[in-house]
This record gives sequence, C-alpha cells and structure tokens, in this order.
Amino acid sequence: MAEAADFPGTSPSPARRWLLRTGALVAGAPLLAGLFQLSATPAAQAAPKASLAEATGSNTVEVSLDSLSPSVPTDGDTVTVSGTVTNKGKQTVTDAHVGLRVAPAAVTGRSSIDEAAKRSGFEQYADGPEVGGKYVEKFSALASGVAQPFTISVPVKELDLGSDGVYQLGVSLSGRTAAAQYDQVLGIQRTFLPWQPEESDAKTKTTYLWPLISHTHLTAETGPGEQQTPVFLNEDLAKEISAGGRLEQMLTLGKDLDVTWVIDPDLLASVVAMTDGYQVRSGGTTVAGRNQAVAKEWLAQLETAVQGEEVIALPFADPDLAALAHNGKTITGSLSRLKDATDVASDTVQNILRVEPETDFAWPVNGAVDPSIVKVAISAGADKVIARSDSLQESSSLSYTPSAARPIGGGTTAVVADARLSTAFQGDMTKAESSTLAVQRFLAQSLTTELQNSKQRSIVIAPQRMPSASQAQTMAQALTALQGGNWSQPQELSAAAAAKPDPSANTKIPSASAYPSSLRKQALPKSAFEEIQTTQADLDRFKVILSDQSRVVTPFGRTMDREMSTSWRGRSMDAAVYRNGVQTYLNSLTEQVRLIEKSETKLSGRSATIPVTVQNNLVQGVDNLTLRLTSNAPTRLKIDDDDFAEKSVDISGGHSESVKFTTNAEANGPVTVVAQLYTADGEKYGDEVRFTVNVTEITATVMLVIAGGVLLLVLAGFRMYTQRKRAAARLETEGAPTDHEASESARRDGDANTEAVSVVHTAEEKPPVKSGADEPEHPSDPAPDTAPESADPSGTGERVDR
Repeated sequence: MAEAADFPGTSPSPARRWLLRTGALVAGAPLLAGLFQLSATPAAQAAPKASLAEATGSNTVEVSLDSLSPSVPTDGDTVTVSGTVTNKGKQTVTDAHVGLRVAPAAVTGRSSIDEAAKRSGFEQYADGPEVGGKYVEKFSALASGVAQPFTISVPVKELDLGSDGVYQLGVSLSGRTAAAQYDQVLGIQRTFLPWQPEESDAKTKTTYLWPLISHTHLTAETGPGEQQTPVFLNEDLAKEISAGGRLEQMLTLGKDLDVTWVIDPDLLASVVAMTDGYQVRSGGTTVAGRNQAVAKEWLAQLETAVQGEEVIALPFADPDLAALAHNGKTITGSLSRLKDATDVASDTVQNILRVEPETDFAWPVNGAVDPSIVKVAISAGADKVIARSDSLQESSSLSYTPSAARPIGGGTTAVVADARLSTAFQGDMTKAESSTLAVQRFLAQSLTTELQNSKQRSIVIAPQRMPSASQAQTMAQALTALQGGNWSQPQELSAAAAAKPDPSANTKIPSASAYPSSLRKQALPKSAFEEIQTTQADLDRFKVILSDQSRVVTPFGRTMDREMSTSWRGRSMDAAVYRNGVQTYLNSLTEQVRLIEKSETKLSGRSATIPVTVQNNLVQGVDNLTLRLTSNAPTRLKIDDDDFAEKSVDISGGHSESVKFTTNAEANGPVTVVAQLYTADGEKYGDEVRFTVNVTEITATVMLVIAGGVLLLVLAGFRMYTQRKRAAARLETEGAPTDHEASESARRDGDANTEAVSVVHTAEEKPPVKSGADEPEHPSDPAPDTAPESADPSGTGERVDR
C-alpha cells in the first residue's frame, strides 16, 4: 500500500535540539569514525543472536527489551524500560552501561517503520546520541554468556521529543573489551515511541475485530437413548475455556475493550453441549465428560460481556468461502449448505447469548478475495465482505491509507482491513520482548496512519482467526494503549462498512490468478466436497423412513457444516479422518434398519405363506418403508399371483416385524426369491436378502398310494366290527365267558386295533370242560398239557381243548 513521504503540516525540531545533537556528533567524530566503519561491516549487520564465535562489534551483547511503560507517553510522563543484556562474545565486557537513544527525527511513513524494524547493528546518526547522565544503569563487568537485568527510567522531557510523530527509541549497551579499550556500543535493541501529547482534531475511527472461533470439537455421534448425549472428539475445548485457556483469555480480556465480537455459532453450540451430560472419545470407547461447570461459567460471562456490544455471527462452523469458491461450488448442494449455515447462525446466537447479531458479513480466510469468492459470499446472503489491504491493494499514486469501506458493485461493500495492523501479533508472543516490540510497532503504525491525512478515516483491523493466549494478551495490551491515546477512537464494524467511501480508493476485486498460492494449497480439495455430498445423499435416503427426523437431520446437518470449516486449513489429514468418521457413523445408523437373512425354505403343496423379518434397532420408530418380495422364476412360483408383491412396513424402535407373503407353486424345483426394502420415493434401502424356495408339488401316484392305504384301514375296521358282532351273538347263546377268557378276548381286540392291516383268527372259542360239576373254575388254573384237538389219549388230571 502506498505510504506518505512526509507528514503534511509537520514542523522541524527545535533549534536547541538540533544544536545539541549536532555538537555531540562533531565532538565525537574522531573517536566514532572507526566504530561507525566497524558497524557498517557485514559482521555488524549480522543477526543479533549470533554465536560466541560470530558476536563482534555492536552485536557482541544481546539487548532484550522486555517492557516499556507507558506505551504511549504524554507530557509529564516518565518512560521506564526494562530487560536483560547478555554477553554473546568471548571476552568479558567492562565499564558497561545501558542507556536510551532517540532518533533525531520522526519516521516519515509506514514503510519507514518496516525498514527501521529490520535494521541491526548500531548507526550513530540513525540511532542518535545517548540521553546519558544519571539515566543509565552501569555494570562493572559482563562475563561471557551471562545475562544481567536492567531498568531505566527517563522523564519524557529528557528525551527531547519534537513534533507529533513516531520516534525510534534505542536501548544500547556501551562498554569495553580487552581487544578494544575504549567506549563503544556493543549491543542495541530498537523499538518505536508514539508521540502525540495533544488530542487530534480528526481521530481515526478504529474497528478491532475480536474473534471467538475454535476448531471442530463435536462429532455427529450421540449416545444411545432418548437424551442423545453429544460425543466430543476430545477435551480440547474444555481446556480452551478453562482458566488461562485461549478462549477464556479472549473473553476475559475482550470484555474490557471496545471491540466488535466476531463469533462462530458452532463454538457456542459446542459449549452448550458441554453444559449437560456429554461423552468424550478415548481410544476405542467413550468416557463421561466432567467440565459442565466450566462450560456454564464461560457462557454466563460471555452473555454478560456482549450485552450492548456489536456481535457479528459468521455462518455456522465458519465455512471456508475460498475453498467453496475454488473447489466446491460445482458440487451439488455445497452452496445451499452454505446458505443454510448462514440462516441458522442468527437463531443460534440469539438463543444462547440473547443478543441479535449481524449476519450479513462474510470473512474469507486472511481477507484474500477474488471474483469467485465474492460471488459465493453473496450467494449465502452476505452483502459485506471483509477483505484485507494486501489483497485489495491501493495504487502507488495514493499517498495515504483510505477508509475501509469500498463499493465493489451489485450493492456489495468490501470492508478492507489494514494488513500491517491486522498481522501485527501473528508471531510468537510468549517472550516478553516479542510482545513489547509488537505492541510498540502496532501503535507506531496506527499513529503514522492518522498523521498521513488531515481527514478523518475509518480503519478496520482483522487479526488472525484463532489467536493464542499470549497473542490475545498482547493484542489487549496494544488496544488498551491505543484506546487511551489521543489519535484513535473505537467504532463498530457496521459503522465502518457504512462510512462514506474514499473516491480515490481501489474498488476493483483482484483476479483469480492473484489469489495467493500458499492459501490455495491449504484449501479443502474438490474430493472433500464430493464426500460431503455423498453423506448428504445417504442422509436424505435415511431421514424419510424416520418418525422423528430432527433427531438425525439436525446433528448431521450441523456436522456437515463443520466438514467445510475454515479451521481445517493446513490439517488435510485430520479433515479427511473427520469426514470418514461422519460417513461411517451414518452407515451404522442406516444398518440398524435391515432385513434378517433367511435360509432355504421348503414349500410342499401349491400354496403357502412365507415370512420375511424386518428389524429396527433404532431408538425411534420407522415408517414410509415398503418391503418388496420378488420371484426370479414366476412361471414356477408366484408371489400373491404376480411376479412380486409389496407390503408397507411400520416398526417401533427396538422391535422386529415379520411380514408375510402368500405364494403359489406352478411347478416343482428351487426358485430364488429376493426381498428388498424401498423408501416412499422408490429408492432402495439397505441390502437385499436372497433365499431359495424349494417347491415339491404333490403328484397323482402319491395320492393313489395314500388312498389305497386309507381303503385298507377301512376294510380292516369293517372286518373287526363283523367278527365282534358274531362273537357277541355266540356268547349270548352259550353263556358268559370266564374271567380269563374275557381278558384274553379284550387283549386280542386291542391288538387288532393297533395293527393297520392284520389277520383275524376265526377259530371259535369253546367253554372249558370241567372235571367235576362242583369243581370251580379259577383264572389261576394250570394251562392244558395237551395241544388242542390232539388224538392222543388224555392223562389223569389233564384238560383238553376241543
């Protein structure tokens, strides 16, 4: 972006200031000439963190500036700096002291700040003379490799600052070594000191976006039962919202700042899911989550913090607009899913935080835009796109930073965030020095922007989406100083978007070829959107059979939004694993409604009933299903007098149902039968089940054999009946039989009944011959010794059957 060469309306430093510094230069010229030449050598320009063998000249001692207070001084303040000095050389440094130096003139533009920040090594003219006097800290000796802390406090008036502007402030260590027995600068660290003691007449309106965005944490899976207990990938979200965590810091720091909150509704939904019972994946199983209290506390604090503040709601799960534009827009359903994610965003934020958010802003990753990205954003309902100035660049002829709002056609506004200010805190802010330098450089860029032009402008700052805890702390420190300064005032994002555009600002969206290749490589590939489409198609087939679709459609719909999240950038493997897990879980649910396998079925006769069992292991009932049974050989076996038959299926949760079909056999032999479930719209549901029906038709020969057997039984019964009738008549004529004879007759009758076909004895039974008229007959009398009808003479005492 073009910078101003000079500040309009600035005045030169006071004459006394120039005389003092010029005199110091002249007086010290003979001594410093050699040092200046030394500082100009390649060794002097080396990185300050050199090894012991390389540490020479003004890079011999490493000076670390860990704090500077106040960050924005005014008249009457005392500037205090603290840090450490570490001797990186091999020789001990003696007669050392640390002092402050102020550059003789303010920097002349935003590019000058960038260039000054890159300088290393000491340069007498550029770094200016040391304040000196009592405003130094002395060290008798600095041994090699040893670090020593220091603190210096200097009244602002001793710094001899001139007109409003940004001045380079150097913290230098001077001393002697055995090889150079004279005072020399052996180490220096520079930062920037914004100076504007009086309030500006046209303060810059500054909008700072404060993003509450996280990675994807929730899965599509829920626990069994009616409660649908949510399942998390891990407990990382609990760590982020716990004390000291990244999101806890963003909330705690942000509530005391004038910022515009930018919130991903998925983060809110995920924290809400933690407030009740939830499960966490652990190995191959799940365990109960234990951070309900932490989630409730964080949500309560956030709800309080955003009351009365502007809240921007991103589409649910923060979809990657650039990936959609470049790789997903040709995949059916991708853009409609983005629109749905935008529509649900407002309700989610309102229901949880009780504030009405703005939902017409789109935020492509890093603010990089091209025509296709803008079109995708518009298709989702956004009419304001948050871009960045390193994407929508200004022409070199513009000598100042214009306001953020740019009309780009079709009623759409590009809100262009300042790239330098937006990227100021992307580095490692865990070190005190890194944080201090970042804060001062941010403030310097902000003040320089304000001094470029006498007109009031609107500047937007869009930092990284997910700042670390240390980055958040540094951002808060810089914002606190900025909002306490005299050149800036806070403004909401919607006001910045509605501000009057600068007619000289660039309004042309860069071409697709200008999109950074590094960002393009990180985007979700086309295959990812194809997998999402497959999941959606399977979900559409599944939901139509459910009695309560919301139990499945809502969690899976939100999960597919998460599959398109910007947070997957640079994590392609994790994204693929997540998508596969979603599809696998959906498959496991659809398989809970299935046909039970059948073994071979034998069919004897011309007609029979065949049962087919449908099982529903879901919690809820299913309907709108049709079971079709088809005969592959209808000439031999018909189903309900046709090639196939269909019956509706309606099964409550956790039950099975047998559906019965009537079959008719036309010929003998095996026939393959296919059972298949269909949805109401005729789509196949689940796997088909094939089984064999073996038909054995009853023939005429078999019927004759059976008829003959029946006839024989009838004839045998008739003969038995006739025989008994004759025996009864004879007994009536000859007298009653003895007990033994009656018993024997009953036995013979029973044997005749048992046999299907038997030979009936026809010999007549005669009454026994008694040996005497008065001799009684007993059942226990001995059997006759002589066979019936024997011609041999009878012995004494023997009985004879005749």
